[in-house]
Amino acid sequence: MTAAAVNGITIEYEEHGPGDGEPVLLVMGLGAQLVLWPPAFIDALVASGHRVITFDNRDVGRSSRIDAPAPSVADLARALVARRSRSAPYSLADMADDAAALLDHLGIARTHVVGASMGGMIAQELAIRHPAKVATLTSIMSNTGERKYRHPSPALLPALLRVRSAEPGDTETGIEVARLISGPEFDEAAAREIEAVEVSRGGDPAEAMAGVARQTLAVLNSRDRTDDLRRLRVPTLVVHGLLDRLVRPVAGMATARAVPGARLVMYPDMAHDMPASRIPELTDEVLVHLARSPITAREAALASG
Repeated sequence: MTAAAVNGITIEYEEHGPGDGEPVLLVMGLGAQLVLWPPAFIDALVASGHRVITFDNRDVGRSSRIDAPAPSVADLARALVARRSRSAPYSLADMADDAAALLDHLGIARTHVVGASMGGMIAQELAIRHPAKVATLTSIMSNTGERKYRHPSPALLPALLRVRSAEPGDTETGIEVARLISGPEFDEAAAREIEAVEVSRGGDPAEAMAGVARQTLAVLNSRDRTDDLRRLRVPTLVVHGLLDRLVRPVAGMATARAVPGARLVMYPDMAHDMPASRIPELTDEVLVHLARSPITAREAALASG
């Protein structure tokens, strides 16, 4: 793994596949490190000849922690119901600019972008703010930022509050929430393995927890991107699970409605996760989608440095 000094911070990233392959940038979600991307998904993209880039967003994993106070649970609760954005250390737009700066660091002029959950929101902002850099957009289990689609199922709120108020280093609460937001294929043993890797990469538990709180505030403060999404002219794939209680299915439907020509794929057995049994089908959908806008030889040469 490698670190890049970009946008005034350090971003930890990892590359897979041939240096001259069409690049695919994978953007992970809230509090999630690059290791959360399913290896089978990455391997299938690499097997098809793509250069895959994963990275830790700011405030998570081995990327920079932002020097700012962490919002309290009460701050986050107020932000959830507030009608206007509250003061925050950074926004999803800043995180999209991090991704754009990483692409510049890697010499990538244009890339396919795949984002999951908060990563889908960042990917949308990247396409809006840096359209020349985005050949295709894939938004997985995400939303447009429109207020009526932003709230999770009320049944999840007690568990979400517990994880935000848990003691640093408490992994059991995280596993409990992962079980609640996942579908019927939740694999507790695999979740614990990933959790252990994330803990080993996350540094001081209190600092890691503060970083996730700041990311959460960025999500809760996110603007309604609907009007900007309507102006996008990039091939877009929207993937969502019909069982998702964290980002409800209507949010995926709204995303697909917003982007002209977007394709919507919904899985009946998927919640806020990427179940192992769906990875082959999901990968096929993504590969067909990427082929809608192949990256030119000149852009590929830039991508390979």
